[in-house]
Amino acid sequence: MDAINFIDINKSSRVPMYQQIVDSIINNISNGNIVLNEKLPSINTISEDFYLSRDTVEKAYSILKERNIIVSIPRRGYYVSKIETTHKLKILFLVNKLSSYKMRIYNSFLDRIGVNSKIDLVIYHCDEFVFLNTLKNNKSGYDYYVIMPHFKTDKLQHASYTEEALRAINSIPKNKLIILDNLMLPIEKDVAAVYQEFDKDIYDALKIGISKISKYKKMILFYPEKSVYPFPRRILHGFRKFCLENEIDFEILSEVCDDMVFIKGDLFITIEETDLVNLVNQIREKEFIMGEEIGVISYNDTPLKQLLGIAVVSTDFKIMGLMAAEMILNNDKSKVKVPFHFIDRASV
Repeated sequence: MDAINFIDINKSSRVPMYQQIVDSIINNISNGNIVLNEKLPSINTISEDFYLSRDTVEKAYSILKERNIIVSIPRRGYYVSKIETTHKLKILFLVNKLSSYKMRIYNSFLDRIGVNSKIDLVIYHCDEFVFLNTLKNNKSGYDYYVIMPHFKTDKLQHASYTEEALRAINSIPKNKLIILDNLMLPIEKDVAAVYQEFDKDIYDALKIGISKISKYKKMILFYPEKSVYPFPRRILHGFRKFCLENEIDFEILSEVCDDMVFIKGDLFITIEETDLVNLVNQIREKEFIMGEEIGVISYNDTPLKQLLGIAVVSTDFKIMGLMAAEMILNNDKSKVKVPFHFIDRASV
């Protein structure tokens, strides 16, 4: 039977037409209806039979070629070159640390990308050596490389990249690379990205919350200067800019120390989870009223912070993972900034 008979298009479906073509061909290769070396219908044939634009069919065939499922032979047409299609996509997912919010990105990505994809998750702990070895040992064999680039220096400070890491990232074909979370890399080519802008994000989020923040006399940011998993210093720049522009007295400390001095009208911003726990415990021990006498804002939202009524400035991690998966599924090479929010809760 001609392969055209196995292509199923549902024009009332919300699945893009090109994706339906891709899925039809892959599914029918998997179940044996379309076999190795079989000639596929031409772009014109599919376009005319299903009343589709040539661009739609070309996009579908382009995706199948990128996955090495079909090949194009000049003046002869398109042929099936791969019959092992159990996994539609093989993805290497490189995450800098294992945290609740990083895992929300990964789980959201996993849910959207589909169960038939094979995803290898590697945590490289902001360590250049582990990162480089992972890429070295996986130079080929993946359809996509999803990378969250955050590294630590010898002084345990944050770096968006190292020279060696940058070279390794630049060696990945641009059509296979997705940058997540941090886009501050001088990459040699245009690549797909879903990212935060750490300085602008915290500045804009605090600006949104100015009506609540303005009742406090001083803002104190706990920014860990040295950490196993360092945070971008751009957070500091955005915080300083907000305080200076709004003429708010501020202080930057590296951690919450024991026996903190609390003065009514202080507003604290924590980044590390341990600092948040220590700070809230001390506020309660000294019987200050959180949200009235002392304010608390935390960086990066979690379900527990929501439950405890802790105000946050945070990106939407679920959307970050979802957008990255959509880019792969739609062969989209754009750069998208993820929304960043001030979430008002009882602690301010």
